[in-house]
Amino acid sequence: MAKGRAGMTEASSAGTRTPLWLQGGFRLLFLGGAAWALIVVTLWVGVLDGFWTLPTAMAPLAWHQHEMLFGYLGAVIAGFLSAAIPNWTGRPIATGWPVAAFVGLWAMARIAVLFSASISPVLAAVLDVGFLLMLFGYAARQIFAAGNRNKPILIVLLLFAVACGLDHAAAMGLTGDPAIGMRAGFALVLFLIAIIGGRIIPAFTRNWLVKKGDAQALPILANRFDHALLAITAMALAGWVFASTAHPVASLLLVAGLLHAVRLTRWAGLRTTADPLVFVLHVSYAWLPAGLLLLGAAILWPIVPASSAMHALGAGAMASMTLAVMTRATRGHTGHPLEADGATVAIYALVNLGALLRVAAPLLSFDYMLSIHLAGGLWASAFLLFILVYGRMALRRPAGAHA
Repeated sequence: MAKGRAGMTEASSAGTRTPLWLQGGFRLLFLGGAAWALIVVTLWVGVLDGFWTLPTAMAPLAWHQHEMLFGYLGAVIAGFLSAAIPNWTGRPIATGWPVAAFVGLWAMARIAVLFSASISPVLAAVLDVGFLLMLFGYAARQIFAAGNRNKPILIVLLLFAVACGLDHAAAMGLTGDPAIGMRAGFALVLFLIAIIGGRIIPAFTRNWLVKKGDAQALPILANRFDHALLAITAMALAGWVFASTAHPVASLLLVAGLLHAVRLTRWAGLRTTADPLVFVLHVSYAWLPAGLLLLGAAILWPIVPASSAMHALGAGAMASMTLAVMTRATRGHTGHPLEADGATVAIYALVNLGALLRVAAPLLSFDYMLSIHLAGGLWASAFLLFILVYGRMALRRPAGAHA
């Protein structure tokens, strides 16, 4: 993500009064989200191995899904918006105690959900949904004050908070479908990837190709094809949320997956292999059509594991895309060059290899749990490496920068 006017002035606007780690919510939210993803995967694998039980009121699988979706992704979405909204609107970046309070609320919600068997499932739900509603309120205030065009994202944010509440209600036995909140949250994040990915991937690719002097057959920016694709994707995902086993829904998912694959070919991704920061966006987006195709196939043909489809979309599309965005945004908003070093390339390789192994695990001939451990280890290593490398970038000024 290129650094905009608001991002370029964040240090000067905050001055020396505000600690660096409170100059923009993305610093702590990206790091906290990555650390939480690492913790959740570790705890979940331990549950599968029978090493421990979790002190949550949720079923272990429901907790794992909830925390990766609303815990980890909630933090990343909030971090992304804290960096992107000032660029969209030209308004000042949030700093100081509001950032500390916001991140603190997210952390309290994670602890409350994990220990909800002892604390209170209702309190956990209030804190969890409250965090997302605060994010919605911040985004709405900034976007409406600036008259910005990104108002549709507000609808997605509000629905994401509703989905989080539904997931808590399901865990308490208050809904007829125990997975409707999870599917709704999943669908909304996938739709965000389709919307935002469709903006930033061709734009960043065009900019890089033009900079390199390769201006022939540039990526196609959003047009009527993309608008139709988003409409079909919305229908397919909505159908999956409310009728997850219906064959017409499966057909829509297959059509959406094919159209996203076509969309990806319009962005000239293979010409960007020399720049991992750009190329990884294309690789990450490729998980979206793959996952949608697998999801549709799993409904029509039970031989296709539904878990493979879900992990293609979750461990693949969501995790890979968020790490791609977090690395780029952290560099762009902390004064570091938009170049991928060896550690950054390793982050991308580890998360994608981990996702690939997890998707293939049910189909491999060797021990399933061994596959799960290897996939989890690779995937978690990507987040650990992100914390070690990008934590320093987020929490320290670059060499030569003035306080």
